Amino acid sequence: MSQEHQELPSSNSDGQARAKVLAGEALQEFTPTSLVSYHSGGRLLLVGKQAACLAAANALRDDLECTIWTPSNKAPESALEHGFRMVRGGNPKLHGALGQFKVSLDVAEGHLPLEPGLLEHDLVLDLGESKLIDAELLPVGYYAPATAEALDRDLKLLPGMTGEFEKPKYFHYNASLCAHGRSGLPGCTRCLDACPAVAITSLGDTVSVDPYLCQGGGSCVAACPTGAMTYAFPRVSDLLAHVQSLLTSYQEEGGTDPVLLFHDAWSGYQIYGPLANTLSERVLPIQLEEIGSIGMDAWISCLAFGAAGIVMAITQGTPPRMSRELAEQISFTLPILTGMGYPENCLSMVNVEEPAATAMLGEGVPRSQLKRTARYAPQEDKRTNLRNGINHLYSQASSTRKSVDLPSAAPFGEIRVDQQACTLCMGCVAVCPTKALRDGSDLPQLKFMEWDCVQCGLCEEACPENAITRHARFVYDNDTRHQVRLLYEEQPLCCIVCGKAFATQSMLKVVSEKLEGHWMFQNEQAKRRLYMCEHCRVKDMLQSQSGQSDNAIFEGIAKK
Repeated sequence: MSQEHQELPSSNSDGQARAKVLAGEALQEFTPTSLVSYHSGGRLLLVGKQAACLAAANALRDDLECTIWTPSNKAPESALEHGFRMVRGGNPKLHGALGQFKVSLDVAEGHLPLEPGLLEHDLVLDLGESKLIDAELLPVGYYAPATAEALDRDLKLLPGMTGEFEKPKYFHYNASLCAHGRSGLPGCTRCLDACPAVAITSLGDTVSVDPYLCQGGGSCVAACPTGAMTYAFPRVSDLLAHVQSLLTSYQEEGGTDPVLLFHDAWSGYQIYGPLANTLSERVLPIQLEEIGSIGMDAWISCLAFGAAGIVMAITQGTPPRMSRELAEQISFTLPILTGMGYPENCLSMVNVEEPAATAMLGEGVPRSQLKRTARYAPQEDKRTNLRNGINHLYSQASSTRKSVDLPSAAPFGEIRVDQQACTLCMGCVAVCPTKALRDGSDLPQLKFMEWDCVQCGLCEEACPENAITRHARFVYDNDTRHQVRLLYEEQPLCCIVCGKAFATQSMLKVVSEKLEGHWMFQNEQAKRRLYMCEHCRVKDMLQSQSGQSDNAIFEGIAKK
């Protein structure tokens, strides 16, 4: 911890074991990630009412090059006044981050009456009533103080925001695993909905993450159902290896039933401050870069490694999108755990600034039900960690339930096919991003493996017959989850000329109904071609047009 904090109680063997392991809590060496670099030359844009901006600019004039912009509905004009470049008018829009903020304007006929230098800035102090950037995690270099105290703080920070800066690139994105879209059809949007920095945008079938806007909130990682988005600093395998080692050391020191309290630096002020003396001595605080950076794969692995419970600590200042995503992930995970007989309080989220935190983190924290802890090595792959963790927990579960229903947005489940409507067109197979849906190779069959399904909805979007519905659930038996099962099949329709299988009866029925009344299919010979394979259909058309025999037609083609 970087801040001063109270010592946690150590009056019994659990507290003494905790004190020993936390004293050596320094995280193991993490796999390095790439860096994101910023360069700031000290060009500051102040936006808002002139008097407030002028007062702030005067306080900063010795350290920064200040431009003052007072928005209005009038056409923008610039002038040099009070020793500053002043812009009056226009309703500017802002995007970017430290060293690369850009202003854009909606102007008539595309004419911009301002020199380009007034549209590019390194830093922004937004003193307007309506803020130019609406994000829960603001970009580096953008300051939007809401109080006089916050303004005083920002005025002290701004002079130091010149020069070169670096931060870790917090994410890794594997587009090949992404379920955002296929062939122009919309699918999963969970990462976009969860990002508090609004750093993720849609590219159609995939997404793009702006590394300069990304603040490492991690909600996208917790939300991603496939593991396409992963946290890079630390990687989940490094974090889980550290937790596994911490739990082992705690138990070797004589500690029992450890409960992991994950927190960030802000909630740490409460945990090591007002809450310190009320924490159960079985609670082990673990600081994360951001509280939103871990989700169900990490929680279930930690429980398998021997944690009796997991508590996620938030504060009033936790971005709402982050809190919502954590709550939703818990709503997906907890039914899986309680369905195996584990207690309701084995996974929870608590606001450590509220009075309820004292009771939740006191002696009422859960006890472990595991007879033995898991020893598998943590992986980077999200679904692998989930499978290994759940299999271990289920092997010792008190319940023998075969499955449990989940909330509709959960990333596990099956699809159901209306056999009266399905034509086996395989449109759903073509768009399935995880290959949960499969065809029957040379046979008209639709197959499905439940473990690979993330309930993204692309198959529903692609089905022209509306024959597919989703059912969110979790099946506990590993073999059943991984079994490739047959959803629907038909006998193949064979060509009436050569006998080759080329379609199904239901597909032909749909095609015939759609072509009813079409001018090209008004005689029996044309309708008969629908029952031919593509090769025989072409031969029959050529023969009909020329009146020649098959041999004569193809001899003529060969000569050409």
